[in-house]
Amino acid sequence: MDSSPSPETQPASPALIGALAGRVPPLGYFMVSAVFHYLGPSFAVLLFARIEVLGVAWLRVATAAVIFGLSRRAWRFWFRATRAQRLTVLALGLVLAAMNGFFYLAIDRLPLGTVGAIEFIGPIALAAIGMRTARNLLALGLAVAGVAILTDIRLAGEPLGYLFAFANAGLFLLYILLGHRIAASGGAAGIERLGAAMGVALVVITPFGIGAAWPAFGDPLLLLAGAGVGIASSVVPYICDQLAMARLSRAHFALLLSVLPAMASLIGFVVLRQIPSLAELFGIGLVAAGVALRRES
Repeated sequence: MDSSPSPETQPASPALIGALAGRVPPLGYFMVSAVFHYLGPSFAVLLFARIEVLGVAWLRVATAAVIFGLSRRAWRFWFRATRAQRLTVLALGLVLAAMNGFFYLAIDRLPLGTVGAIEFIGPIALAAIGMRTARNLLALGLAVAGVAILTDIRLAGEPLGYLFAFANAGLFLLYILLGHRIAASGGAAGIERLGAAMGVALVVITPFGIGAAWPAFGDPLLLLAGAGVGIASSVVPYICDQLAMARLSRAHFALLLSVLPAMASLIGFVVLRQIPSLAELFGIGLVAAGVALRRES
């Protein structure tokens, strides 16, 4: 008797997942990522009053690692991967652990807009490297001007906060570079490798964050809140990043990241009823114009 599972119970293959994912435009995945990029930190800031910063970072990474490990069975990656693939995933895991930690340490000391502005130094430089036409250089210039207006960088706050913010900026650039490398085989394969990298990140960040996160284990509501941060900050946006990176060049993806400050203003208006100023509206318009103008070289 054939004991193989019926077609109805067989798991979807990476090819099928890739085919289904390919029906959604890459910009659609990016915009979902952009929305959750700011929902996650807003949840995290609320938790800082109850859990230490690195404890929140640990809960974020741990939640994502568990979800990826269960849904993608990322542990199987290590048995069939090449040495080069393992090294890339190990590097990405180290970057994810450090990037999450430094980002939360920075926003605990500095305004989110300031940290966000510093974070865009790497992507803007990457986008500039990929520019080959006058049209794309103009698009980059418009996006940079829009980001500068929206973030309104002010050199105020703790010096240590700036150290953490610039460290996060460098790590964010590495995340883009390594993320594109694991996405090269397609979105489904990239998500599997991302899951393996998140497991590495959990191992790396645990010595620094498990103690700070310990109080949450005595409060189910805090654990649920921490899980919400992980899903909103690391699961949804990172998956969408992989699906977008698989079909966009690094320079194009880096330029699209300039949409994030504009998205923050839009979320503030819709969710928090924060009406943007004329200057902010002008910045949003510049960013939108830059993204619309940009074309693949």
